[in-house]
Formats: sequence, structure tokens, C-alpha cells
Amino acid sequence: MGARLRVVLDQLTHAVHADHASAASDLTVALIATAPAGCDVEAIVPAGVDVRIPGLSEVRRLSLGRRELAASWQLGIVPGVGGGLIHSPTLMAPLVRHDRLHDLDQTTVTLWDLQAWEEPDSLPKAVVAWQRAMVKRAVKHADAVVVPSHAVGARLAEIAKLSGRIRVIPGAAPSGLVMPLDARARRAALSLTEGYVVLTGSAHSLEHGFRAAVASGRDAVVLDAPEGSEPRLADVAAAAGLPQARAHIRGTLSTDDRAAVFAGASAMVATNPHAAWPWRAVEAMTLGVPVVAVDSGAHHDVIADGGAVVASTDIAEAVVDAVGDGARRLSVLGADRSRSFSWLGAAERVWGLHADL
Repeated sequence: MGARLRVVLDQLTHAVHADHASAASDLTVALIATAPAGCDVEAIVPAGVDVRIPGLSEVRRLSLGRRELAASWQLGIVPGVGGGLIHSPTLMAPLVRHDRLHDLDQTTVTLWDLQAWEEPDSLPKAVVAWQRAMVKRAVKHADAVVVPSHAVGARLAEIAKLSGRIRVIPGAAPSGLVMPLDARARRAALSLTEGYVVLTGSAHSLEHGFRAAVASGRDAVVLDAPEGSEPRLADVAAAAGLPQARAHIRGTLSTDDRAAVFAGASAMVATNPHAAWPWRAVEAMTLGVPVVAVDSGAHHDVIADGGAVVASTDIAEAVVDAVGDGARRLSVLGADRSRSFSWLGAAERVWGLHADL
């Protein structure tokens, strides 16, 4: 007998987190492609969200917009949703009491990171409160909580009593991540040349990345800098010995712009040790950019031998090697490691999860 998997797609046009929106879209396309015989995929969306994913059996558009829906679901008010097999690529899900045994209803959610617990000051207070509240609802009502790595799962188990309901399903690079033909023009528009090191992390952790840029004689390009953080990060770079002219602070970029930035990079440095899916490190490996990452459980899980995972005090030395003698080796290892992650593979595991439940 077939089944219909209902996927919550709440961020496709109003992305609270661009990576989550991209992941939700890519996963849904893969779920359609890997659907078992007799099974199909339906989308559940807030009012005002335009879904253009070929192959969906139906789009259930709810009466509330995303903001109102998030507030309603936080309170456990879920009119018009219905039951069945529901999977959310984020925490946004109708988490209420249901009968999995008799009605065959299931609800699963996804938690990509624990920023609301490990770096709460980096998020708006309302976002932190909402995420924590939704995890509490997940503890009561989710049939499974999907996390992208074992390290994130282990940390979540310390935070929430989920009684063995944590499941690990890794993410992947965006399906459209390729070196753009106009990469040079895109870098010029971003006031970048090439040969720099790409950095990700918080203001505190980026200090090690800036010192590595100095040691390797390279400029530094920071990706995903929060709005308004440029002056502070420039000060951190200066304190690490990197002049302001060589510290390029950039916010959220499109997939094509990120690919263009990586196309001009000598190495990528992930400085944040917290429990999270390392979006940019996976992208860098996919594009063959040597990766250096601070020692953490998540980086060991995801990057593994696809990059240099080192103590924070050893980042500078590792970057010097990554842009020099070790460049070719790390590029090949990273590209090989990136093949472990695909949205088709993730989708097959999501179908398997609901079959197991």
C-alpha cells in the first residue's frame, strides 16, 4: 500500500535561514525522485508561499502567513493541517498529540544546529525563545528529531529528553553549487580578487582565522557575517594583525556568489566549534577547496579525513600548509569526502525513517 509524505515548506520565499530554505527545496526534490512505488509527496505551506517544485502531488496552502503560523504552532494550534506522515526540514512543524499506532500519523522535525543553546547572543531573543519552545514541543510530540551529525545528536540528547528518538541524516551541498562561468565578474562586484582564505565563525572564533590569514600572507574573506557586525569583525582582524584593507567582511550571499568566492579561494577555514552542520565547509569540499577546521565533534563527523581538523592553536600552521604544499592533497581529499553527502541519499533515509516508524 502506498503512502503520502507531507513536507512542511515554510521558507521558500521568506527565508529565515537561507541554507534551511535551500535544503528544504533540495530535499523535497530528492524525496519526489526517490519515492517508493505507490508513494508521493505533498507540500504544506503557509499563505503567500509560492511552491514551484515539479512532481508534488498536492500543495496544501494554509490560511495563515509564516509568522502567524509559527506563533500558532508554537502554541500547539494547528487548524487545517490534518494528519498523515509529516516531515519538516526545520523545527517548523505541527507538533501536537497524535496517534501513530492506530491512525498511522507521524511527525518528524529537523534541527540543523544548536545555536539557540550554544550561542544564544548571536540570535534575536525571539528566535531563541521560539526554537527552544519548539524543541520542548518536539520532546512531547515528535516521533523523531533529525539531526545532521552524531555530534549534534549527542549534544541535543544532553539538552532534551528525546528517549532514543534522535536520528542522524546528513545534509549536502546545494544542488546548484557549481563554479559559475562569470565567477571573476562576481568577485569583482564583491570587491574581491583571488588567492584569499575564506573564513566562517563567530567574532570570538574568527580571531584564529585572521591570524592564519596573516601567517599565510593572504587576505581573509568572512562569509555569513551578521548584519551590522562589520566594524567589530574588522577590529578583531586588526587585533590579529590583519589590516582592514585585507579583511573583507561579507554577509549572506547567493549560491552562485558563494561559488564564485570559493572559486577564487586558496583555502577555507571553519573556526566555529559548536554543534552544527558546517554548510560552508561542505560547499568548499564539494568545489575542491582545501578545508581547515577547528577541532570539534561536528567537524570530525562531517569533514573527517576530507580536511585538516586541528586545535585552534594549530589553525595558522594548518592554513600555511593548505595554501602551500598540502593544497593538492586536501583538495582531492575534500572532493572525495563530499561525495558522501547527497540529497538523494538524505531523501532515501527520510523515507526509511518513516517506514521504520
